[in-house]
Amino acid sequence: MATTKFKSVDEYIASQPEAVRGILERVRSTIRKAVPEAEEVISYNIPAYRIPAGRVLHFAGWKQHYSLYPATGRFVAAFKDELAPYEVSKGTIRFPLSAPVPVALIGRIAKLRAKELAERRAG
Repeated sequence: MATTKFKSVDEYIASQPEAVRGILERVRSTIRKAVPEAEEVISYNIPAYRIPAGRVLHFAGWKQHYSLYPATGRFVAAFKDELAPYEVSKGTIRFPLSAPVPVALIGRIAKLRAKELAERRAG
């Protein structure tokens, strides 16, 4: 079975079931608003946001959830209480498709992750 190689985030989102597209667009716009300097790319065949210091976040749609990657220890600890309702494991946060998109939380995660990368790059 051939695997689709996505060339853009638009193409990735368009490939998802109709019910998921709006959710992924909301996640996309939230990350873009939180880290406007980030370049939108496809990495590991899923949407990602890159700054000079590295990739800030990836997201992907699944049958019952959508995920954010990487769930670093720093932001998992920083947002421990807010992340409690969601499944967090092995660098991944899973948000159910049946729940509202936690826009404010995703925005804060994106900002902290960008800051984390910039600090690491600065030494």
